[in-house]
Amino acid sequence: MARAHAVGSRTGHTRSVALVGTYPPTACGIATFTHNLAAAIATAGSRWEVKVLRVLEHPEPEHAPEVVGHWVAGNHASFSRSLGALESFDAVVLQHEYGIFPGADGEQVLTLVDALEAPLVAVVHTVLLEPSPRQMMVLGGVLDAAAVAVVQSRAARDRLVAGYPVDPARVVVVPHGACENLRGPLRTDVPHPLVLTWGLLGPGKGIEHGIAALAELKSRLPGATYIVAGQTHPKIHAAQGEAYRSSLRELARQLGVAHQVRFDDGYRDTASLQALVRSADVVLLPYDSRDQVSSGVLVEALAAGRPVVATRFPHAEELLCDGAGILVDHRDVVAMAAALEAVLARPERARAMASAARHAARPLLWPAVGIAYRRLIDRARREAMVA
Repeated sequence: MARAHAVGSRTGHTRSVALVGTYPPTACGIATFTHNLAAAIATAGSRWEVKVLRVLEHPEPEHAPEVVGHWVAGNHASFSRSLGALESFDAVVLQHEYGIFPGADGEQVLTLVDALEAPLVAVVHTVLLEPSPRQMMVLGGVLDAAAVAVVQSRAARDRLVAGYPVDPARVVVVPHGACENLRGPLRTDVPHPLVLTWGLLGPGKGIEHGIAALAELKSRLPGATYIVAGQTHPKIHAAQGEAYRSSLRELARQLGVAHQVRFDDGYRDTASLQALVRSADVVLLPYDSRDQVSSGVLVEALAAGRPVVATRFPHAEELLCDGAGILVDHRDVVAMAAALEAVLARPERARAMASAARHAARPLLWPAVGIAYRRLIDRARREAMVA
């Protein structure tokens, strides 16, 4: 059961909220999510003030005015300053992911949530089917401290309620969020038909299966191009360099499709990435994971009205059930190739899938997500006041 917290005495309509998590310029999906969520909550005229406590592995200079502090791994003084920075806020919204907080499985997050005075909204980005005892202990402690736990899909909620110590009444589904991306110029420098995968690169993304599927198609769709856009994940790069990307280049060469596979590993700002996504004929998500209950890339593909081919990870099964995509079994290269061909060789089907994608994206857009979070934060504050 969530513990009672002291709540400030503000009586006006203005709310001050602190988001805790990674944050740009850190390059990871959680950092991007935190940035977008801050903007969605503090929309013009909403009278909500949002600040950020950045979680970092190493000290960095800070110039962003919205950042009120840094919690640096292994630096106790930074942790103490972080707690002090959070004291003045009406509520705290914490991004929970095992890899972003200090300690094994991010266990030091428990020290933070146990010390909070403001009501806590915990955004649970990963819900493992088979957590280790320590992973169960860490997430269980966060859930115990939270007034509300947010998950980003029905599959995540079902899994959390079934497998973790949490009151179902305190678990709420709010979609990941995306910016509508239906209008704007297209890229004129990319070939068609174009298959696109993007995001931070590393083992488990399944890109090798996408390359093999393209090779399966080369006699039937010899003009198809596969663009893999994104830098190698910083943690993967630190440990392995570009070994995974190099192995993918070699695989494309061995399969005779090196000329059809492009690796775009340069930095892209939001506008450039959105233009690339709008220009794709189909988005391919060949992920290996069967645990993935949230995918920002999938949500962004739908927000761009793009047909999707994806492996059967839980979030894809949920969002693509009404015709926006084709699901294939994990590592099934033949089925993946057939699904890509069904989109690329049948314009009428591609148009129907694009229409379904636009419809599926409507409740996923950031304005609606921001409203949902503001309501949840107010709910958490009300419950804390009467506890």
